[in-house]
Amino acid sequence: MRVLISGCGSRGDTEPLVALGVRLRELGAEVLMCLPPDYAERCAEVGVPMTPVGRPVRAGAREPGEPPPGAPEVVGQVVGEWFDKVSAAAEGCDAVVASGLLPAAVAVRSVAEKRGIPYFYAVWSPDHLPSWHDRAERELYNQGADKHFGGVVNERRADVGLPPVTNLFDYGYTGEPWLATDPILAPPPGGAYARQTGAWILPDERPLPEALEAFLADGPPPVYVGFGSSSGASTAGAVQVAIEAIRAKGRRVVASRGWADLALPEDDADCFVVGEVNLQALFARVAVAIHHDSTGTTYVATQAGVPQIVVRNVIDNVVEQVYFADRVAELGVGVALEGPIPAFDAMSAALTTTLAPEARTRAAAVAGTIRTDGTTVAAEELFDAAGREEPAVPA
Repeated sequence: MRVLISGCGSRGDTEPLVALGVRLRELGAEVLMCLPPDYAERCAEVGVPMTPVGRPVRAGAREPGEPPPGAPEVVGQVVGEWFDKVSAAAEGCDAVVASGLLPAAVAVRSVAEKRGIPYFYAVWSPDHLPSWHDRAERELYNQGADKHFGGVVNERRADVGLPPVTNLFDYGYTGEPWLATDPILAPPPGGAYARQTGAWILPDERPLPEALEAFLADGPPPVYVGFGSSSGASTAGAVQVAIEAIRAKGRRVVASRGWADLALPEDDADCFVVGEVNLQALFARVAVAIHHDSTGTTYVATQAGVPQIVVRNVIDNVVEQVYFADRVAELGVGVALEGPIPAFDAMSAALTTTLAPEARTRAAAVAGTIRTDGTTVAAEELFDAAGREEPAVPA
């Protein structure tokens, strides 16, 4: 079986696709990723072939003034780039999995339609499912998509002999998208049209850097603060508030530069700054994890049994990220804070709550309920869609 996996988005949008690609290769499938050039190094690390498509997603990787892939002025270009590159990459494929930016996904589904191969779209949060929205909201999304890039989509479809298509929001997401989340951490809403597979997480076996190991061993567990792919102007402010509140509690800090490449107090003995690091290993060694509202970070922290403080709307994005902050609070494994820059008093109160022994006990209890087979479930679906060219996927 040969599977094409395509996505256009942040590291949090892309890492689940990488995890699926690795699992498929372990099970004997041939995999090719079509991703923005930012992720070439990551795919090389895990041994999954990748074809770069389009412009970089990360702001620091683009030329000064160059707009991101989702900017209105470049959406037509995105559609064309994904049509061209994915059409060539899909040669001989048995199934296609897509996620992320809708114009790119619509192009990918059109390629799959032309080649007559199954297409699946995955989302990482229940509030991103089409069925989360009422009919009026979905109609607005469809009208907006049709208006902004329907013309170029149908021009490219006509070029390859496909009929025109409308309601592109519904078309890209499909009638039953995959919900790649854990059912405890993120259950689907009532009446949702989705196939829940479990979260797609790649087990990380990398050791922590020696200097970080030494810092962790040199005192009580520190508090982690990091906001991942967030690179807006508010990110630095949110980190600063967190560090001040942590220090006021007499706690040490592990702070992540993230995509914002933040200037952090590296020379201070109570603060250790990290870049790309194994969060699965790190979260098992910290007292609290302060982070943004993302599927991957929330999943890793929940599985590690570490209490969390989740700040809403840190990421400067047209899609609000608020689902997991509320869910962490509902499960009793952490505190949700208003963002993008939380108040110092609110952060301090959240730390008091999450540093309490009962918070750790509750987080550990929930950790034992989290599934780890999401990529295996998705792989099983793909083998079935391809006509089961391989034996049944082992559990």
